[in-house]
Amino acid sequence: MHRFSLHLHSFAARLRMFTRILICSLAICLCCQLNYAKEPLNVLFILADDLGWRDLGCYGQEKIPTPNIDRLAAQGIRFTQHYSGAPVCAPARCTLMTGKHLGHAEIRGNKQAKVKFPEFTEGQLPLSESAYTLAMHFQKAGYRTGAFGKWGLGPVGSTGSPELKGFDVFFGYNCQAVAHSFYPSHLWRNKDRVPLNAKPIPGSAKQPTGDVKAEDWIGEVYAPDRMLAEAETFLVESADKPFFLYLPFIEPHVAIHPPKERLDAFPKEWDSKHYRGENGYLPHPRPRAGYAAMVSDLDRYVGRMMSILEEKGIADRTLVIFTSDNGPTHPQKGDPDFHVGGADINFFQSSGSLRGFKGSVYEGGIRVPMIARLPGVIPPNTTSDAATYFPDWFPTLCDAAELKSPDKLDGESFWSVLTGDNKQWQRDQPMFWAFPEYTGQVAARDGKWKLVRKGLLTGKSDPFELYDLESDPNEQNDIAANHEDIVRRLSRRLKNSIYPNENFRIGIPVKYPELP
Repeated sequence: MHRFSLHLHSFAARLRMFTRILICSLAICLCCQLNYAKEPLNVLFILADDLGWRDLGCYGQEKIPTPNIDRLAAQGIRFTQHYSGAPVCAPARCTLMTGKHLGHAEIRGNKQAKVKFPEFTEGQLPLSESAYTLAMHFQKAGYRTGAFGKWGLGPVGSTGSPELKGFDVFFGYNCQAVAHSFYPSHLWRNKDRVPLNAKPIPGSAKQPTGDVKAEDWIGEVYAPDRMLAEAETFLVESADKPFFLYLPFIEPHVAIHPPKERLDAFPKEWDSKHYRGENGYLPHPRPRAGYAAMVSDLDRYVGRMMSILEEKGIADRTLVIFTSDNGPTHPQKGDPDFHVGGADINFFQSSGSLRGFKGSVYEGGIRVPMIARLPGVIPPNTTSDAATYFPDWFPTLCDAAELKSPDKLDGESFWSVLTGDNKQWQRDQPMFWAFPEYTGQVAARDGKWKLVRKGLLTGKSDPFELYDLESDPNEQNDIAANHEDIVRRLSRRLKNSIYPNENFRIGIPVKYPELP
């Protein structure tokens, strides 16, 4: 009996120990799951350059296949009324990085740095030392930050150099003008100049006569391939830590000169006419195929990034965003069959039926494709017509990553739209554009109303135009004369939204007195 009691006591002790081990193991597993769930969200922000609203299959493109980007849209949400913060490169990037609209932004145009700082031979006017960027905010929160592509917000050695504006690693073109060549002499890794082509290809040339040959404009090292490889390395090395990765790719901005073999994917029948450089940038024997090859490359880059995310097991906790900095390139007088740089925007219907192109505050210049993907958070295969724009990304990404937003941002978070929690979301404030280039233009959108004024720097500005985007999304019917109260209200708010900027002056004569 005594021996039986001892056995029973021993069994009970072992059972208690087993129970404790089991409970501890379950607790550890639960803690691991909770810690995994609380792991910081990664952000991958992909920015195309001069990609039209309709250049993607998921937006109606019929000639250029974009399977990877279309898959991204099928797995996430596609916005039909997303806007850039500006109709050209540098100011669009400024609004994205700072969360400020053009009326408050430091950089409002593509002005070169040397016009104010003669010590710089390349680069655009720099962000100031006090300018606070989205990348700086994520870096401060412990994220590893990287940018690969085109910068445009300050030369190397200036206060706007990317490594001073929140990026641990930058590799690519610092200067937008240098980025006109896809075979440049050099790129930059932070402050270091990286030689690329001993015999660089210029970004612009003319060939009025003779046989135009693609191989005449091909160098040794194709810069986009090199930038993609560097971005891949960053992504692989950052897979086990939170990262903010910004990919401002240069496609499909002209000049058109992708590697010759990439033209073969598109019908030779497309191109019955050579482009000879009359509209700027480089000649090309097959400009339509060349443009399609650049859009196709952009799609390939997206596919490669997604493959790495999946290979590393982090695709489901990485918010992926794809958009463009502005609309497609505009017409030019040299050769009426082509737009700037030989791009045949009409052939591809890159703007769809939207009015205007790059450089315009009409819809075709600022409305851009936008796709976001985050499995389990953003519902798949959904669309939204919420009116959003680049300044909104700063607070939106802060909400996504559960970071506190800085004060005094112009943007408004639309995270609840992305997650599907607030399908009736409306802006509190209008969207504003104040663009002191291309004759000087301003615009405001408030709900369905869009106010436009052009020619502000010509000495005889055009009158205000007003459009109802619900009934007239292509801005064909100016109804300003029928709605003076709306014009009065929006014009006053627009004028009050523009702070003085000595580098980018613009004035808005307001015809109407302020409403009581």
